[in-house]
Amino acid sequence: MASIKVTLLGHASMLFEPDTGEKIYLDPWLEGSPVATLAVDDIKEADIVVATHGHNDHIGDSYAICRNTGATFVSNYELCVVAEQNGLTLGENAVPFNPGGTVTVGDIRITATQAFHSLSMSPNLSKGAAPENGYFHPDGGVCGIVLQFANGITVYDTSDTSLFSDMQLISQMYGPQIAVLPVGGKFTMGVCEGARAASFIRPDIVIPNHYGEPQGQPADIEALKDAVALLSPNTDVVALGPNGAVTYETSSYTIG
Repeated sequence: MASIKVTLLGHASMLFEPDTGEKIYLDPWLEGSPVATLAVDDIKEADIVVATHGHNDHIGDSYAICRNTGATFVSNYELCVVAEQNGLTLGENAVPFNPGGTVTVGDIRITATQAFHSLSMSPNLSKGAAPENGYFHPDGGVCGIVLQFANGITVYDTSDTSLFSDMQLISQMYGPQIAVLPVGGKFTMGVCEGARAASFIRPDIVIPNHYGEPQGQPADIEALKDAVALLSPNTDVVALGPNGAVTYETSSYTIG
């Protein structure tokens, strides 16, 4: 039976480990995170690192993990250009795409979808100095991510976004069994919107992220569970703490 282990490293940082053996990090923000317990040097193996956008709590330690492990970096074109400033090579170990595009790394298909969120490049990683009296560099866009694994399991991580109705279309196109949704309600969707997003996507399980008291974005996860049970009865909400993991097997899962 096909399976995948999904770990919430903290905030919106995720680790996906399918039973085919790969390790895929998505938006790994470890150093400076108020909740992550892992350090960059703790990560000894990685195959792919995906960054959804250039805010520091998402691009985070992506480049450093790729340098340390030899992992392939996948992100929008602009972040792959910046990757060259950070020791990677565009078109080789920094693979660009944009919303609507798909790249294949090994046996994993990675598709960028639309998302609605502000965009900027983390100043500490930017290519070149900030302009006088300036702070933000554009990063090229924000995207959600669909990961299609060789074992038949598909994950849709919306990244930071508001609710939008085309989540239904993304679900129809790719049929994800697992969805990862932000529910902080300040810089992204909240609990109400997250529940409606679950009803649009209709996965087997929803993993909420991008919330919590340390980040100043508390969320009522019990209310989320109640709303998802009403709007999408076949979807379960699996809430994880930092380094908490869920192992999904086709149509079933175990926590721990």
